[in-house]
Amino acid sequence: MLVLRVATSAVLTTSVSLSLTSSSDLTPATLASESGSTSPWRTSGRHRQRLPAKNVYYYRCPDHRRNYVMSFAFCFDQEDDVYQFAYCYPYTYSRLQHYLASLERRNLPYLKREQLGLSVQQRQLDLLTITNSDHLSPEREKKLVFLTARVHPGESPASFICQGVIDFLVSQHPVAQVLRDHVIFKIVPMLNPDGVYLGNYRCSLMGFDLNRHWQDPSPWAHPTLHAVKQLIVQMNQDPTVSLEFYIDVHAHSTMLNGFMYGNVFEDEERVQRQAVFPRLLCQNAPDFSFSNTSFNRDVVKAGTGRRFLGGLLDDTSYCYTLEVSFYSYMTAGSTAPVPYTEETYMKLGRNVARTYLDYYKLNNLIRDNRLTHIQSSEVMSQTVNRNGKGNVVGRDAADREKEKSPGVRQ
Repeated sequence: MLVLRVATSAVLTTSVSLSLTSSSDLTPATLASESGSTSPWRTSGRHRQRLPAKNVYYYRCPDHRRNYVMSFAFCFDQEDDVYQFAYCYPYTYSRLQHYLASLERRNLPYLKREQLGLSVQQRQLDLLTITNSDHLSPEREKKLVFLTARVHPGESPASFICQGVIDFLVSQHPVAQVLRDHVIFKIVPMLNPDGVYLGNYRCSLMGFDLNRHWQDPSPWAHPTLHAVKQLIVQMNQDPTVSLEFYIDVHAHSTMLNGFMYGNVFEDEERVQRQAVFPRLLCQNAPDFSFSNTSFNRDVVKAGTGRRFLGGLLDDTSYCYTLEVSFYSYMTAGSTAPVPYTEETYMKLGRNVARTYLDYYKLNNLIRDNRLTHIQSSEVMSQTVNRNGKGNVVGRDAADREKEKSPGVRQ
């Protein structure tokens, strides 16, 4: 997470320029102040708000080898105050620990928190298991969904999505109850705790991009990744468990909306089956774009969780990277991007969780009398159909139309 902390000793107006070392995009910054005025682009107390677009400038700078530079103007009007400028809404290691502790205090019978391992600096690697084990049939194969977030520590929207998933799965919503009765959810909410704690954007304490080391993680250089990989390999070898989904949650600096990356396979039927979940999610989440979703086998992504586990797991498993914009989303029919908030990030997480029931209902993998009275999605304005090849026909036309709207960055 990129954070600029400024202590003011006088009232002044200043412009701050940040030079990037790559051609990646930046989004309008958010800011926080410990006190201050209540003007639209200033803050009061711990309140955070976006800098207004008119005060943010983004351009290629000839003085910085034509790299992108973001500049913004802000008036510091409180003496001896502290202002903080952040790339996106912060979600810290401490916040996660407080959140997980609050979940533990609820003593939910279907939630288990355990320490899967320790980071290089001895921070806890948490693993949550959410399932109603009393309702799982010992004779039937156990369906398992595995989700990870914050392997790239600066991508804080991933934590809000992950919390949305968790909040929904532990709730008393009838969809959550059915899912807990039939599916085991394993969630690692912060895969790179050292990087998050230290404020790194992409790397771990030792300077590694952990999402390029899935093929051969080191127990001393990448201990958190090593622990997660060992667990997944172990579960994959368990004949009583069917590891059906792996989703790694990220945030994207140039694309709008939520979208997914999937893998490419020679088997056309497997390719079609892999598209089912993102199409269903597109039906459930108005901010999710199937037209931005893509399936690839880029060589540079060979060490990612999606690529590595896609080759390790059998052809009944689906591995995705779930991306969400740092900035905003477009909905069908809208003419301007809508900035994401902490709540809308978490709502996307809730819709991800709900979509699992749609998937299992569609494939007749969950049969439950309660399902006839359940409408799983928060947004289910259209009907999901299946064509002759077995894939889901979603909201593609409207989705493509919203991507054509003016102002959308491709």
